[in-house]
Amino acid sequence: MATTLTGGNPHIIQLPSTPAASPPEARLIAQKWLTALQIQLSRPDTLKLSILFHAESWWRDMLALDWDMRTVHSSNEIEELLRKRQSQAQLQSFRLQDKGKFQPRWEQVVDGLSWVSSMFFFETAFGTGSGVLRLTQDQNDGKWKAYAVYTSLQELKGAEEPLGHRRPEGTTESMAGGLAGGTWIERRERQKEFLDSEPIVLVVGAGQAGLNMGARLQSLGLSCLIVDKNERVGDNWRNRYRTLVTHDPAEFTHMAYLPFPQNWPQFTPKDKLGDWFEAYASIMELNVWTQTSLTSAEYNDATAEWNVIVTRGNGAQRTLRPRHVVWCTGHSGEARVPRFPGQDSFQGTVYHGSQHRDASESDIRGKKVVVVGTGNSGHDIAQNYYENGADVTMLQRSGTYVITADKGVFIMHEGMHEDGGPPTEEADVVSESLPFPVQFALSVHMTKRIADVEKDTLDGLRRAGFQLDFGPDGAGIARAYYTAGGGYYIDVGCSRLIIDGKIKVKHSPKGIDGFGNRELLLADGSSLPADVVVLATGYDNMRTTVRKVLGDKVADRCADVWDLDHEGELRAMWRPSGHPGFWFFGGNLALCRIYSKFLALQIKAIESGLSTGRRQQQRATKI
Repeated sequence: MATTLTGGNPHIIQLPSTPAASPPEARLIAQKWLTALQIQLSRPDTLKLSILFHAESWWRDMLALDWDMRTVHSSNEIEELLRKRQSQAQLQSFRLQDKGKFQPRWEQVVDGLSWVSSMFFFETAFGTGSGVLRLTQDQNDGKWKAYAVYTSLQELKGAEEPLGHRRPEGTTESMAGGLAGGTWIERRERQKEFLDSEPIVLVVGAGQAGLNMGARLQSLGLSCLIVDKNERVGDNWRNRYRTLVTHDPAEFTHMAYLPFPQNWPQFTPKDKLGDWFEAYASIMELNVWTQTSLTSAEYNDATAEWNVIVTRGNGAQRTLRPRHVVWCTGHSGEARVPRFPGQDSFQGTVYHGSQHRDASESDIRGKKVVVVGTGNSGHDIAQNYYENGADVTMLQRSGTYVITADKGVFIMHEGMHEDGGPPTEEADVVSESLPFPVQFALSVHMTKRIADVEKDTLDGLRRAGFQLDFGPDGAGIARAYYTAGGGYYIDVGCSRLIIDGKIKVKHSPKGIDGFGNRELLLADGSSLPADVVVLATGYDNMRTTVRKVLGDKVADRCADVWDLDHEGELRAMWRPSGHPGFWFFGGNLALCRIYSKFLALQIKAIESGLSTGRRQQQRATKI
């Protein structure tokens, strides 16, 4: 049952092969294994996991064992981690899920691989958690052993969120200080301005990352101020190009605590989403200062406190002293804007895709437009120009993965975040429960399945000269997103325009040589006439924005953000950044909902004395 890293391509693995016959009692198998694990964990000094784990197995942990996100591979590494952490973490009181889709079941995952899977619940010294086990049968002795285990801390003891039966009473008399402290609205006005206290956490950016983050922090009792440079909450979406809609379906893109109404459109127009963000901030009682920018920020290591100066819309400055800064300015950093010989003498218009608003704002009919880049933005901008009468050519240097919004995207979410699917909270646990290398390996099969369904579209693109790329391992969008943050297009109409020849494609593997007066000069010696050139060339590392706004002193202490580290977890995102009290947070709507919980718990653990915020330096003090 081999599961190995492939040389030259990190985090590419070979999935195991398993017997095909389905077991008679999935619950019996899962319960027997979980009971045996609990017995082993009750004596961590003498752990012997070879009887419970395959040699090539995985354990992914989010905060239950270590105040960080960890992936360990092989039974030896799992045993080593548990020996180090179990005496403090004290995983115990395991219980299988007993209802719904994720109770013990046998799954035929892909051809040649089946497993018994189940959600389970547990306690630790510090809180309660949820996990997922996946057991496969040993081909030699027939024993059921773990191929992959996931543990995630979901709540801290003594800091339970006020949800459901724990919701606040809401009457004036039940609030701290009673009527003397003012009515709800009077208190809100003082809270929003932080007239009586300092925020513990300063969140920079009021998009999906900042809003989800603020909601999670406040639910844990951590005062939080969100600042945003825009005029209104939601402008980070409203200010983008006119035709933009989300490329992910509604059931996948809910915000924390507040799902979309059931009559919400499957794909959300940008202005409608902006309005939702604004309503969300009000409903969730988030403290947001718009038209506010950071003037300076310095960290005091001795006091573990920031000194931040912000400038508000009226020009007034305010000094804040939060203990944490969460950087929610967008998944990407500064726009990557290349320069080419002759660009200054080009007689047309050149701009980066981040500056695109709408082609209808100028008389573009009949003009020749070249869009450099074939990711999501490049396609959307090319389509926008075509629909406004321009003659559009997309310049493609290397291949791009293409998946359609109306077919492939829904296949990706089958059985999980979909209409009539399991509760979002459970789907969130299960969707993140496999280590990224295993997710990528399974995505190879998913990508092939989607390609079969979308064969007509893909063949049409090939005939039109569009180069397709399914990734070095054929994992498609999953690997492209988590390792590169791009290199794909979720098709919402542009592919048909390319197939029909309405938008042209020019392939230039060696890129651009420079600009002529009215043309783009390519490295192969050819040229493209151009009145407008849009550089849809992507963005730098998120750390570059920190360097631009906060300076080298802060940025130099941070790690680079995104792509996978040696364990197979995302670098510096949703977890310690390298700089104390500084956190990077971003991603699509779903990831911001899911991982905001884990980042909020990390900050709460630090404020409660459980963690220092650095890997493997936690203290064992209880709340």
